[in-house]
Amino acid sequence: MKNKTTKPERRFHNWRLIVLFGAFLVILINPFLNFYFHINFVQGWYQSLGIGKLWFVSPLEGLESILVSKLVYMPLLIGMVIPVLIAIFLGRVFCAWACPISFLSELSDSAIKFLKGRKRRKDFFTLSKRLLWFALMGELLLTMILGAPIFVFLSPPGLVGREIMMAVFFKTLAVEGVIVLLVLLLNLVTRRFYCRYLCPLGALLAFIGSKRRLSLVINTAECKECGLCDMACPLGLKPSIGEGRSPYCWNCGECVDSCQQDAIKFQWKEITDH
Repeated sequence: MKNKTTKPERRFHNWRLIVLFGAFLVILINPFLNFYFHINFVQGWYQSLGIGKLWFVSPLEGLESILVSKLVYMPLLIGMVIPVLIAIFLGRVFCAWACPISFLSELSDSAIKFLKGRKRRKDFFTLSKRLLWFALMGELLLTMILGAPIFVFLSPPGLVGREIMMAVFFKTLAVEGVIVLLVLLLNLVTRRFYCRYLCPLGALLAFIGSKRRLSLVINTAECKECGLCDMACPLGLKPSIGEGRSPYCWNCGECVDSCQQDAIKFQWKEITDH
């Protein structure tokens, strides 16, 4: 009989850190290549990223641009296609696997564990998960009222790339970078506080991926109801009761790694599944 306690530990966690690190390197190294070596094959950061002649546009940035300009610009829509398709099939995986805020949060988590010697941090308080939808609606409403793309200017993931660019090109930092520090400090109160409750991009990706094809399933026959998967979730979800299939889940795989019974896994839905 297979010994289920010998499965590789934290396999998704480790792979996710590698991918996060690689994604962060793109926006870290790219300004140096642009400024010092005039290599412009890759330009921008994850709000609007150009690779050669191919541009990727954040769905929220694209939606804001349409709302502000009241124009539908075809190249903008084309730039949104791949991020939207990824969200349709995989949900908000950008948040867990590529977002620079997630990478910096992982670094801060590791620093805290090293200093305090604790494997898991408790959340001091939690709010309703539905707050994420209000964050998105409030951001879009404010964009229309002010006639300016608010998230483009104040997006924490975007600010990371912008601060790196400011440091390389102008040898200074913008005051808006304080927002990134505040987001990371909120992690000390509640794990991924901003990602859970306040990120409008995460909310839009969750909405687009609400019927995503890749999600988490529980084998109830194998599950021992130990609760380890619930404790492992950085977003405070409860995979043990099916919240791994909810729009809020960002498919990070932490719950899969935590399960000693291999009772939880990723599964592709059939097109006909509801």
